[in-house]
Amino acid sequence: MRRKEKKSAKLGKNYWRLFSAHAISNLGDGVAAIAYPWLASAVTRSPFLIALVAVASRLPWLIFTLPAGVITDRFNRGKIIVAMDIARGGLALLVAIVVTLEAKSLPELDEVASLTALETNWTLYIVLIVTALLFGFAEVLRDNSAQTLLPSVVEKEKLESANGKLWSVEYVTSSFVGPPLGSFLLGVAIFLPFYFDSATFFISAALVATLIPSLRRVDTEKKGEEINLRAEIKEGFTWLWSHDLLRPMALILGTLNAIGALTAAVFILFAQEILETSLLVFAILGTAGAVGGSLGGILGPKISKKLGSGPSLYLTLLSGPIISLIIGLSSSWQLFYLLTAISTVFAVLWNVITVSLRQSIIPSQLLGRVNSVYRFFGWGSIPIGSLLGGVLVDLIELAGDREIALRSPYFLAALLGFGLLIFAAPRLTTAKIEAARGLI
Repeated sequence: MRRKEKKSAKLGKNYWRLFSAHAISNLGDGVAAIAYPWLASAVTRSPFLIALVAVASRLPWLIFTLPAGVITDRFNRGKIIVAMDIARGGLALLVAIVVTLEAKSLPELDEVASLTALETNWTLYIVLIVTALLFGFAEVLRDNSAQTLLPSVVEKEKLESANGKLWSVEYVTSSFVGPPLGSFLLGVAIFLPFYFDSATFFISAALVATLIPSLRRVDTEKKGEEINLRAEIKEGFTWLWSHDLLRPMALILGTLNAIGALTAAVFILFAQEILETSLLVFAILGTAGAVGGSLGGILGPKISKKLGSGPSLYLTLLSGPIISLIIGLSSSWQLFYLLTAISTVFAVLWNVITVSLRQSIIPSQLLGRVNSVYRFFGWGSIPIGSLLGGVLVDLIELAGDREIALRSPYFLAALLGFGLLIFAAPRLTTAKIEAARGLI
């Protein structure tokens, strides 16, 4: 017991404050992961309108990521995180108030899954769209700052361990504890989860604020200098685009995320109508990510060391299309749970390898901008995939078969996933990754 405590202490008290803030914030995310989709499905049953909410939440990754990188490199990253958490807490509070006022106009939550036609509550829908967009802008700036903050909290050789623990607690809180709690809170009152979500953002902001004064000065805050947005973005873009490994890695991640967004956009309808989930079962499904995420965070560095970085990434790319195909053909929520847990193991494995790689090889003064360019390619594709998923379901449903329409994104995801594996395999080898790290 003493050995473990001594080993953990090496990461330092600042890391554990950041860890705590990350855990609390993601607990709120886990509650929101149940509350927002179920609320959206009670507001409208249109696959396209539901997909638009997902598009709005991810659109800032396409249009704001590059300027966010400049801001991250220009200003104190800890202060940015605090400001964005406060902003997100305020937005969640706004949603909570509006849902409180509109609660009586919504259908009973246990009846939502059986509804195929429902008149859209436009007041709530507009609030969901607008806040989703604003949440997205805050998330882009906050997350980019958080990823580039870690090297100022822990030493370079400890980044994989530190990232692994962060990924593990993220999945435990957001996927294991959060969803059942969100289901319980929804059962008590439909507006309650949104107040809870708001509170977690404010607590997270307070925790990060306590570590700001003692951060190591690896960030490059530039006060008093005029910002040349175009030139600074170009500097980060040029650095990444000229990198033989990070360039294809960013493009591969972008394609991978777009494929995932095809199915995620209208998943709430797939879960309710194909898997026939109740609110409780939907919450249980949300815990699958915790099982896989915890294992991935703990075992990720070990798997990478045992198999090599390249084969570890291949496993992620291969697992995706196989799992999508099986889900598209099945109607069992129990099987979906198992497959989601497995896919999350590989997703965390991918993140542990690639995030740690970026943090260790990108120069500190460029980290915010290069990271933002990487995420522009990697995450900017998500709103495109979400929109295509919603349009695909709507178009196929016009033929008269809603079930086939809701299954179709999984079949398309499987086809595209196998194609991506063929493209990625020769570009993500262990030799290239180790060369980038300067180990060979």
